Amino acid sequence: ENKIQEGSAVNMKLKKILALLLALCLIVTAAAACGDGKKGEKLKVATSPDFAPMAFVDTSKQGQEQYVGFDMMLARYIAEEMGMELEIMPMSFDACTTAVSMGTVDMAISGFSWRQDREDGFNLSDFYYPGDNESDQVVIVRKEDEGKYTKAEDFNGVKVGAQTSSLQESLCQEQLPGCEIVVVGDLGTALLQLKKGDFDAMAVAKGQADVFMSNDSDVALSGFQFEVDEKYTANVIVLKKGNDDLTKKVNDILKKAYDAGVYGEWYDEAKEQAMSATAQEVTIEDETSSGEEGTEGGESSQLESE
Repeated sequence: ENKIQEGSAVNMKLKKILALLLALCLIVTAAAACGDGKKGEKLKVATSPDFAPMAFVDTSKQGQEQYVGFDMMLARYIAEEMGMELEIMPMSFDACTTAVSMGTVDMAISGFSWRQDREDGFNLSDFYYPGDNESDQVVIVRKEDEGKYTKAEDFNGVKVGAQTSSLQESLCQEQLPGCEIVVVGDLGTALLQLKKGDFDAMAVAKGQADVFMSNDSDVALSGFQFEVDEKYTANVIVLKKGNDDLTKKVNDILKKAYDAGVYGEWYDEAKEQAMSATAQEVTIEDETSSGEEGTEGGESSQLESE
């Protein structure tokens, strides 16, 4: 009988030890899950690399390193702060928000301005500030038309190119009511269309205009500059509606970047990169960014449900 009691006591001790070990495992697992991101997990970021100095390609580099510009610096900073591996997923500008909605990416960082429809359809981050790229919005023309259009009335009946769903398209609708807006998909192709006469002018951010003019002497400023409301003078990151935990993490990181004063340095570096001989704005066709190709078989992002 004593032996049976001793055996029962040993079994109880073993059960207590196992219970303690299990509790320790749960604590360690919970602690790991409470970090900003899981080590080795990918942070998938959509961007349209046709928008220098925000996002474009350095042809002297390969793989993920080829995607450069202000927004790419910001994406790398966010991934590093979250302890995650960044995967930049290039696609067309329109496809970026579609990918966020579908959950094939965690966020889109591609020079997005605040707009009410974006606020309604997505979680938007706090503002971040890429120099004068958003605060100054201009119209470019062929060199022979330099200075030809200086006021809104000068654009009456004039075809003006503007990227679809962009701030520039909205500004044309609001401030150039007499113009004929020609919606374009990507800015690199649009520049070629402008030069061959498909339209007479093109609305772009000042940073983009500077890049175009530095690389192409056939392009110049029209002489007109849009008035830009303060809410449009910064950019936002687009995240899936309801993904509040990730949005908060991103906002905390944006505040850290702002407090560190790195935005000005990044923007100056991005503009210098954009004017180099190896800088190229690359157009991505929609079919390569629909979640069927170029997105690891459309694998859903792990961060979406956090």
